Amino acid sequence: MARRGSYAKGVAKREEILRTALEVVDRNGMRGTSVRELADAVDLTQAGLLHHFGSKEELFLAILTVRDDEDAQCMAGLDIIDQFLLVIEHNAKTPGMVQLFTSLSAAATSDPSHPAHAWFAERYVRFRTLLTETMRERQASGEMPADVDVEKLAAVMMAVSDGMQLQWMLDPSTDMAAHVRLVWDLALRSAPRTVAS
Repeated sequence: MARRGSYAKGVAKREEILRTALEVVDRNGMRGTSVRELADAVDLTQAGLLHHFGSKEELFLAILTVRDDEDAQCMAGLDIIDQFLLVIEHNAKTPGMVQLFTSLSAAATSDPSHPAHAWFAERYVRFRTLLTETMRERQASGEMPADVDVEKLAAVMMAVSDGMQLQWMLDPSTDMAAHVRLVWDLALRSAPRTVAS
Protein backbone atom coordinates (compact mmCIF):
# COMPACT_ATOMS: atom_id res chain seq x y z
CA MET A 1 0.00 0.00 0.00
CA ALA A 2 2.82 2.39 0.81
CA ARG A 3 4.14 1.95 -2.70
CA ARG A 4 0.75 2.84 -4.20
CA GLY A 5 0.45 5.91 -2.00
CA SER A 6 3.95 6.92 -2.95
CA TYR A 7 3.14 6.46 -6.65
CA ALA A 8 -0.05 8.52 -6.35
CA LYS A 9 1.90 11.31 -4.63
CA GLY A 10 4.48 11.21 -7.42
CA VAL A 11 1.76 11.48 -10.08
CA ALA A 12 0.10 14.34 -8.19
CA LYS A 13 3.43 16.17 -7.84
CA ARG A 14 4.17 15.71 -11.55
CA GLU A 15 0.76 17.19 -12.41
CA GLU A 16 1.39 20.11 -10.05
CA ILE A 17 4.76 20.73 -11.70
CA LEU A 18 3.18 20.69 -15.16
CA ARG A 19 0.34 23.06 -14.15
CA THR A 20 2.84 25.49 -12.66
CA ALA A 21 5.25 25.11 -15.58
CA LEU A 22 2.47 25.86 -18.09
CA GLU A 23 1.80 29.16 -16.33
CA VAL A 24 5.47 30.11 -15.93
CA VAL A 25 6.47 29.20 -19.50
CA ASP A 26 3.44 30.99 -20.89
CA ARG A 27 4.45 34.09 -18.97
CA ASN A 28 8.25 33.92 -19.41
CA GLY A 29 8.85 31.76 -22.48
CA MET A 30 11.39 28.97 -22.70
CA ARG A 31 14.49 31.10 -22.38
CA GLY A 32 13.07 33.05 -19.46
CA THR A 33 12.16 29.92 -17.52
CA SER A 34 14.81 28.25 -15.39
CA VAL A 35 14.67 24.88 -13.67
CA ARG A 36 15.45 26.73 -10.43
CA GLU A 37 12.40 28.99 -10.83
CA LEU A 38 10.12 26.04 -11.56
CA ALA A 39 11.56 24.04 -8.66
CA ASP A 40 11.06 26.97 -6.26
CA ALA A 41 7.46 27.40 -7.45
CA VAL A 42 6.59 23.81 -6.49
CA ASP A 43 8.76 23.60 -3.35
CA LEU A 44 11.34 21.21 -4.77
CA THR A 45 15.07 21.28 -5.34
CA GLN A 46 16.24 21.36 -8.95
CA ALA A 47 17.28 17.71 -8.62
CA GLY A 48 13.87 16.87 -7.14
CA LEU A 49 12.10 18.57 -10.04
CA LEU A 50 14.18 16.81 -12.68
CA HIS A 51 13.61 13.48 -10.89
CA HIS A 52 10.06 13.65 -12.25
CA PHE A 53 11.14 14.34 -15.86
CA GLY A 54 14.80 13.47 -16.34
CA SER A 55 15.88 16.72 -18.01
CA LYS A 56 14.74 20.25 -18.77
CA GLU A 57 14.04 19.21 -22.39
CA GLU A 58 11.80 16.35 -21.24
CA LEU A 59 9.97 18.73 -18.91
CA PHE A 60 9.40 21.16 -21.78
CA LEU A 61 8.21 18.29 -23.97
CA ALA A 62 5.74 17.25 -21.26
CA ILE A 63 4.45 20.85 -21.16
CA LEU A 64 3.82 20.81 -24.94
CA THR A 65 2.09 17.43 -24.64
CA VAL A 66 -0.23 18.75 -21.93
CA ARG A 67 -0.93 21.85 -24.01
CA ASP A 68 -1.83 19.72 -27.06
CA ASP A 69 -4.10 17.53 -24.90
CA GLU A 70 -5.85 20.58 -23.42
CA ASP A 71 -6.40 22.09 -26.87
CA ALA A 72 -7.87 18.81 -28.11
CA GLN A 73 -10.24 18.57 -25.12
CA CYS A 74 -11.39 22.19 -25.46
CA MET A 75 -12.16 21.70 -29.14
CA ALA A 76 -13.67 18.23 -29.06
CA GLY A 77 -16.44 17.97 -31.61
CA LEU A 78 -14.85 20.32 -34.13
CA ASP A 79 -13.18 18.85 -37.18
CA ILE A 80 -9.41 19.06 -37.32
CA ILE A 81 -9.31 22.00 -39.74
CA ASP A 82 -11.49 24.14 -37.48
CA GLN A 83 -9.38 23.03 -34.49
CA PHE A 84 -6.20 23.89 -36.38
CA LEU A 85 -7.38 27.42 -37.16
CA LEU A 86 -8.67 28.03 -33.62
CA VAL A 87 -5.41 26.83 -32.05
CA ILE A 88 -3.48 29.33 -34.18
CA GLU A 89 -5.77 32.12 -32.96
CA HIS A 90 -5.29 30.92 -29.37
CA ASN A 91 -1.50 30.84 -29.80
CA ALA A 92 -1.47 34.61 -30.29
CA LYS A 93 -2.55 34.87 -26.64
CA THR A 94 0.19 32.53 -25.38
CA PRO A 95 3.54 33.92 -26.57
CA GLY A 96 5.59 31.82 -24.17
CA MET A 97 4.10 28.62 -25.55
CA VAL A 98 4.78 29.70 -29.13
CA GLN A 99 8.38 30.43 -28.19
CA LEU A 100 8.69 27.07 -26.43
CA PHE A 101 7.19 25.16 -29.37
CA THR A 102 9.38 26.93 -31.92
CA SER A 103 12.59 26.63 -29.90
CA LEU A 104 12.07 23.00 -28.97
CA SER A 105 11.03 21.99 -32.50
CA ALA A 106 14.14 23.64 -33.97
CA ALA A 107 16.40 21.84 -31.48
CA ALA A 108 14.61 18.51 -31.96
CA THR A 109 14.62 18.74 -35.75
CA SER A 110 18.35 19.33 -35.98
CA ASP A 111 19.26 16.55 -33.54
CA PRO A 112 17.75 13.06 -33.95
CA SER A 113 18.95 12.14 -30.44
CA HIS A 114 17.02 15.05 -28.87
CA PRO A 115 14.34 13.83 -26.41
CA ALA A 116 11.63 15.63 -28.43
CA HIS A 117 12.71 14.49 -31.92
CA ALA A 118 10.37 11.49 -32.15
CA TRP A 119 7.50 13.48 -30.59
CA PHE A 120 7.70 16.23 -33.22
CA ALA A 121 8.12 13.75 -36.09
CA GLU A 122 5.06 11.78 -34.95
CA ARG A 123 3.07 14.96 -34.32
CA TYR A 124 3.66 16.25 -37.86
CA VAL A 125 2.66 12.91 -39.40
CA ARG A 126 -0.46 12.71 -37.20
CA PHE A 127 -1.64 16.25 -37.95
CA ARG A 128 -0.89 16.00 -41.68
CA THR A 129 -2.86 12.75 -41.77
CA LEU A 130 -5.81 14.24 -39.88
CA LEU A 131 -5.84 17.36 -42.06
CA THR A 132 -5.63 15.25 -45.21
CA GLU A 133 -8.48 12.96 -44.14
CA THR A 134 -10.71 15.90 -43.24
CA MET A 135 -9.96 17.64 -46.54
CA ARG A 136 -10.88 14.44 -48.42
CA GLU A 137 -14.21 14.42 -46.54
CA ARG A 138 -14.77 18.03 -47.58
CA GLN A 139 -13.93 17.13 -51.17
CA ALA A 140 -16.46 14.27 -51.02
CA SER A 141 -19.14 16.67 -49.73
CA GLY A 142 -18.38 19.16 -52.51
CA GLU A 143 -17.13 21.86 -50.14
CA MET A 144 -13.64 21.67 -51.58
CA PRO A 145 -12.51 21.32 -55.21
CA ALA A 146 -11.89 17.66 -56.05
CA ASP A 147 -8.61 18.31 -57.87
CA VAL A 148 -6.79 19.92 -54.93
CA ASP A 149 -3.88 17.72 -53.81
CA VAL A 150 -4.93 17.51 -50.17
CA GLU A 151 -1.75 15.80 -48.97
CA LYS A 152 0.35 18.67 -50.28
CA LEU A 153 -2.12 21.25 -49.00
CA ALA A 154 -2.00 19.74 -45.49
CA ALA A 155 1.80 20.00 -45.50
CA VAL A 156 1.61 23.59 -46.82
CA MET A 157 -0.90 24.63 -44.14
CA MET A 158 1.37 23.28 -41.41
CA ALA A 159 4.37 25.00 -42.96
CA VAL A 160 2.49 28.31 -43.20
CA SER A 161 1.39 27.95 -39.58
CA ASP A 162 4.95 27.33 -38.36
CA GLY A 163 6.35 30.10 -40.55
CA MET A 164 3.76 32.59 -39.35
CA GLN A 165 4.69 31.76 -35.75
CA LEU A 166 8.27 32.80 -36.50
CA GLN A 167 7.11 36.03 -38.15
CA TRP A 168 4.73 36.72 -35.26
CA MET A 169 7.55 36.34 -32.71
CA LEU A 170 9.49 38.98 -34.63
CA ASP A 171 6.45 41.20 -35.10
CA PRO A 172 3.54 40.50 -32.71
CA SER A 173 1.23 42.69 -34.80
CA THR A 174 1.24 39.90 -37.43
CA ASP A 175 -2.08 38.07 -37.53
CA MET A 176 -1.00 34.43 -37.73
CA ALA A 177 -4.49 33.00 -38.03
CA ALA A 178 -5.48 35.38 -40.84
CA HIS A 179 -2.55 34.23 -42.99
CA VAL A 180 -3.27 30.54 -42.45
CA ARG A 181 -6.97 31.17 -43.09
CA LEU A 182 -6.04 32.87 -46.36
CA VAL A 183 -4.32 29.70 -47.57
CA TRP A 184 -7.37 27.66 -46.56
CA ASP A 185 -9.81 30.08 -48.24
CA LEU A 186 -7.76 30.04 -51.45
CA ALA A 187 -7.83 26.24 -51.44
CA LEU A 188 -11.60 26.26 -51.07
CA ARG A 189 -12.07 28.74 -53.92
CA SER A 190 -9.65 27.45 -56.46
CA ALA A 191 -7.95 24.34 -57.73
CA PRO A 192 -4.80 23.89 -59.79
CA ARG A 193 -5.35 23.85 -63.52
CA THR A 194 -3.58 21.31 -65.69
CA VAL A 195 -1.43 23.06 -68.26
CA ALA A 196 -1.41 21.37 -71.66
CA SER A 197 2.06 20.51 -72.86
